[in-house]
Amino acid sequence: MDRVILHCDMNSFYASVELLDHPDLRDRPVAVCGDPESRHGVILAKNEGAKAFGVRTAETVWQARRKCPELVLLPSHREKYVYYSKKINAIYERYTDLVEPFSIDESWLDLTGSLHLFGGDAKQVADEIRKRVRAETGLTLSAGVSFNKVFAKMGSDYKKPDATTVISRENFRDLLWPLPVSALLFVGRAAERTLAEHGVHTIGDLAVTDRAVLMRLLGKAGATLRAYADGSEHSPVVPLRDQPPPKSVGNGCTFPQNLTGWEELRSGAAGLADSVAERLRQVGMKCTTVQVTIRDPQFRDICRQRRLEAPTFVTRDILEAACALIHAAWRPDAPVRALTITAQNLLPEGEAAEQLDLFAVNASQRRAKLEKLERAVDGVRQKYGHDALSLASAARGEEKR
Repeated sequence: MDRVILHCDMNSFYASVELLDHPDLRDRPVAVCGDPESRHGVILAKNEGAKAFGVRTAETVWQARRKCPELVLLPSHREKYVYYSKKINAIYERYTDLVEPFSIDESWLDLTGSLHLFGGDAKQVADEIRKRVRAETGLTLSAGVSFNKVFAKMGSDYKKPDATTVISRENFRDLLWPLPVSALLFVGRAAERTLAEHGVHTIGDLAVTDRAVLMRLLGKAGATLRAYADGSEHSPVVPLRDQPPPKSVGNGCTFPQNLTGWEELRSGAAGLADSVAERLRQVGMKCTTVQVTIRDPQFRDICRQRRLEAPTFVTRDILEAACALIHAAWRPDAPVRALTITAQNLLPEGEAAEQLDLFAVNASQRRAKLEKLERAVDGVRQKYGHDALSLASAARGEEKR
């Protein structure tokens, strides 16, 4: 018996969320972008009006405005996108407990075991989900319905916006095989060039190419892509609760201007450490190692790491470790283009025991107080937005007391 898999993909998600607060702009070309005056001046998302002018995600603002002089630019608000993502996935969970987010605006749903509860017609259920999301959030999505995850995702891409496409065993060859091989999930430019050099131009070409040939050309990925193309892919929909814990948590930033001096470097590291610590708490993990990657204006990287005295998800602990690594590896007068802080060697919070230090009898109590404080910060941010509260000790660059 075939599975019933849906892939739901929000339409122009970031731009659509921003337009909820700017309904007067709905009929104008709109894009969400970083700061136009900085190196982050790139397009993050665009609405259908901007797409009509050829505006593309990841191109620079000046390129987009050259195509569309009347383009309206809006700043991004990630906390809004996270809020709506959670709200939309909660709607999906009314139909099945097997919901696997693929990104902040995409999810797979396995309806195989629950479809009969909603009438038994997968397309009808997908249409109902689209209507419910629109009614409760004001946002639209496109849905793909198929017997595996890859074809379901291709279905959600097949017709946009606000549409449902069914890709079945009977029609997938007619709908998908004529498409260029680049339209297949995870076929990048390098793989596309390699395949083209050997006469594989469409998904149909890939589906009938010998697996041994593909593995010789692309390694194990060749066999995987062949399974994607011929419909034999059968990976399960894995909800977040069943997914393995992360092996590391990191955050990086390319700064609008190069950083120089310990004060600027600490300030830049503070926001990254705060983000990493918050994400550790979200997944219930503590780290025992902190890694810092420093990039100079010539794009040269150095990477350093150190083991911590005790497992932690506290911002100050991660920040102090990162700053110590920067001090040891970098001259204060040397400019820094980008920083990345990564928490490694993670342990579940409940298993992260701390070895007592006889010469620092209050360290454990102090860390417990900091953990309680940062949990409170998380609660405020969740209610009022991420920018509602920041840690003063990190922002001011206070030294550890």
